[in-house]
Amino acid sequence: MDAAAGIGPLGRGLPDAVLRPVRGHHAFEACVEQLATAIRLGVYPLGSTLPPERELAERLGVSRATLREAMAALRQAGLVETTRGRGGGTVVTLKPRTPSARKALRTSAATRADWLDSLAYRRVVEPGAAALAAEQDLSAAQVAQLEAAHEAVASSGRPAPHRQADSRFHLTVAALSGSPRMVEAVTSVQSTLHEMLLAIPVLDANIAHSDRQHAAVVRAILAGRPDHARRAMEHHCDDTAALLRGLVG
Repeated sequence: MDAAAGIGPLGRGLPDAVLRPVRGHHAFEACVEQLATAIRLGVYPLGSTLPPERELAERLGVSRATLREAMAALRQAGLVETTRGRGGGTVVTLKPRTPSARKALRTSAATRADWLDSLAYRRVVEPGAAALAAEQDLSAAQVAQLEAAHEAVASSGRPAPHRQADSRFHLTVAALSGSPRMVEAVTSVQSTLHEMLLAIPVLDANIAHSDRQHAAVVRAILAGRPDHARRAMEHHCDDTAALLRGLVG
């Protein structure tokens, strides 16, 4: 079998069957998910060399700049290593670089199933919370609370404070929905999400996308536009889920 090309009993088209042109709001997260999944499933086995950058970008239907961002994320996650110059390339290594990432590899199937269920649950709960918040007649104090929570996320530099500020932002949106049950549900989701995010590196491209999505959620809530708030939060949940499905598995 030619491991680098993914040639085997299924034929030369195995990478073509797994890697598809990216669709969705943000290509970066979708690229990371598809490439990481292909590596974990053995389409590109341990020790094999990934196809050239130009070929992967064409296969995924993205710019080379977006492909480079995705490859950088895979390197940060310890899935691949890249060498430059003659004979260089990107090789599958599967060497998680952090204790949390190494622990994630030993996570039980039951826990992984629970994580995936939590992502599906989040896709329903958090967009609903945003839509409900947009339906409320918010007081000046509540508006200030939302704006402060948003600013705290945007201005937090280091990973740990950013993760906490991000959780507070989502809990603030839930609180503004006016539903105690919604707050309870979002608290549960954010707790599980925190466990998952600890297992992947902090990715600048994703943080930038997340900040823009948070801003869109805030604008929609303050404008009293429930459908827009729901859609913006759905995009945010989808992008985070794509990264986690790919890098955590």
